[in-house]
Amino acid sequence: MFNIADNRIFMNDENGKIIAEVTFPNLDDNTVIIDHTFVDDSLRGQGIAAKLMLEVIKYAKENNKKIKATCSYALKWFEKNKDEYKDLYIG
Repeated sequence: MFNIADNRIFMNDENGKIIAEVTFPNLDDNTVIIDHTFVDDSLRGQGIAAKLMLEVIKYAKENNKKIKATCSYALKWFEKNKDEYKDLYIG
């Protein structure tokens, strides 16, 4: 469903157009920063953005990274889920 490359997780439609994406560049050797989340209108209401967050969490765990966020969606998502991911999210 999702592709991962160069600190981004994304999904393309059948024409190759990006229809969902989260970017998380390295802040330092131990931390990524979620700075952008996008979900195409055609996918809204399907929980795709939340699935993108879970994919970043999976990536962070597998690569022993902590997560910060500047993206407004990611900030709200982590606020709602702060207890569950307090070991990874550093605000």
